[in-house]
Amino acid sequence: MSEINNRLKNIAILGSTGSVGTQALEVIEGNADLFKAYILTAQNNAELLIAQCLKFAPAYAVICNTDKYTQVKEALAHTSVRVMAGHDSVKDIVTDAEIDIVLTAMVGFAGLEPTINAIKAGKDIALANKETLVVAGEIITALAKQHNVKLLPVDSEHSAIFQCLAGEELNPIEKIIITASGGPFRGKTAEHLAEVTRNEALKHPNWVMGAKITIDSASLMNKGLEVIEAKWLFDLNLDQIDVVIHPQSIVHSLVQFQDGSIKAQLGLPDMKLPIQYALTYPNRIPNQFKRFDFTAYPNLTFEKPDTQTFRNLQLAYTALDKGGNAPCIINAANEIAVAGFLNNELGFLAMSDVIETCMQRINYIANPVLDDYLNTDKETRILAQELVQQMPKALTYLT
Repeated sequence: MSEINNRLKNIAILGSTGSVGTQALEVIEGNADLFKAYILTAQNNAELLIAQCLKFAPAYAVICNTDKYTQVKEALAHTSVRVMAGHDSVKDIVTDAEIDIVLTAMVGFAGLEPTINAIKAGKDIALANKETLVVAGEIITALAKQHNVKLLPVDSEHSAIFQCLAGEELNPIEKIIITASGGPFRGKTAEHLAEVTRNEALKHPNWVMGAKITIDSASLMNKGLEVIEAKWLFDLNLDQIDVVIHPQSIVHSLVQFQDGSIKAQLGLPDMKLPIQYALTYPNRIPNQFKRFDFTAYPNLTFEKPDTQTFRNLQLAYTALDKGGNAPCIINAANEIAVAGFLNNELGFLAMSDVIETCMQRINYIANPVLDDYLNTDKETRILAQELVQQMPKALTYLT
């Protein structure tokens, strides 16, 4: 690859111990002649971060939980890895001159400020942290243009759209169609959802993901966040973004052009492919990933999402339509609601109640700046946590 300039491309992985981060390291390991894991960061998983550092020997490691700094520092004392701690360290280290690409795989709002700093430092962004664009899409996209930085989507759906648009720069998009598996509760009624457990919600039929995104998938909030992210990534209006349920997760998303033609990107559900494409863009390189066989999937089906039962998707559309800090509100409220559900403090359907109430009560700002987003996020989390405590507790199941 000529763009490597005869040296390894240095990758900073923010969130290296999560699902996307660990798979990114698999891609790097399989292409050691092209990539170097230059910076690894983790929130709490000190043990895995240590193991990754011993294997990949990055220049820097950051553990965000400062209580675990000593553990990581001592374990890596005999290596050349420089160990840092705290969220501020992540925000600072992404500006390192040797970084070529920052893969933002941190969960939630925490990825916003490191992404902003990386863009200001001129680093291309492989974006797996959808919340960054959900919360502050206008700021992020404007900064990327200002600093001539590429935003390379890693979500399978947005990577699919990105791939379909390759070579189509002069052809206007009529609409995009984002596919969703429907999660473990596709076709279930509200009555059924009222009694589901966290263990049931964590059993995604197709994808292996972290707990938060898996719950978001089950509630269709993940798809709502992807709708908002797509608006900013591809400069679209609300009425240009559709969602369709596709249980097999083979068609990862589609683009319809003004002549009615539709292009789709297909493949087995494997995050390593969009990760690799983001790291090698605009090139494609060989790999040993399992190939899709049409004969093994004789029936690919599609259906409309049930936005009355799965209200989070409609709430996301409403927030996108309203604009301003409304998407920031639903993101913060959702993060607290999901945590409440995972802790058996909140019922599955009550997550939507928390989000909707926050949308109604938190002060709306039509033209927010960064400080407004930070304050909105803080205020929403406080209110959402109060609501979680006030609502009926989720039932605890023994089976």
